[in-house]
Amino acid sequence: MMKAHSAVPATHLRIKSSRSREYPSGSRPFHTIKAAEQSSALVIESQETEDPADYKTVAEVKAGLNQAIQGINRGIFGVPSAKKSEIEGLVELLESQNPTPDPTQNLQKVGGCWKLVYSTITILGSKRTKLGLRDFITLGDFLQTIDVVESKAINLIMFNVRGLNMLNGQLTIEASFKIASKSRVDIKYKNSTITPDQLMNVFQKNYDLLLSIFNPEGCLEISYPFFSVLLYRKKQRNISLLHHLLQS
Repeated sequence: MMKAHSAVPATHLRIKSSRSREYPSGSRPFHTIKAAEQSSALVIESQETEDPADYKTVAEVKAGLNQAIQGINRGIFGVPSAKKSEIEGLVELLESQNPTPDPTQNLQKVGGCWKLVYSTITILGSKRTKLGLRDFITLGDFLQTIDVVESKAINLIMFNVRGLNMLNGQLTIEASFKIASKSRVDIKYKNSTITPDQLMNVFQKNYDLLLSIFNPEGCLEISYPFFSVLLYRKKQRNISLLHHLLQS
């Protein structure tokens, strides 16, 4: 989170908009930050519009994003189109102010344990019914531990089964990764397990479906790695937003 300190020279923070820069998901608006020593207040000036919604510091964008994702259960069961557009607009604005344009050269910023707070990957319709995720089974936390030394990641997806004496269990997926570019890593699935056995019995018939949803294999573009917040896109489309829990 960015803060203005009185001990440093007074500045204006200018966010200048353009339409020409390429992003992982295609061409989209971007904002560059330009500082000029002028006054003691932080003033945000737009080059295109006077709409106050365009005048956002990084801290304000993060706060707006955190507010926007409240009450939607990480988006996993779908969100209204207007809400989705609001979230994606804030995501793009945050990506445009990425302080680490070469994240694979600074992997220490993505190491540790992360908790998923929003994703555009969804479980809808018959898929949700087949997996029992309407009434019978509750989807719990999604945690991702990234080990940058071993080049591996472990995803834990928690479940609670109401009909089996409140049985708790988890799907564990282990994957490896290798650097493909200054901002992209290639993920390779290694193995997966469901524990305890009672939970495996519940999912056994639809295990391939479950794994197809949560399998991390593929190309992953790291678009905003900065301490407490991690944003990445899979196959240049699906967005995942995570909050940092523990330092590795």
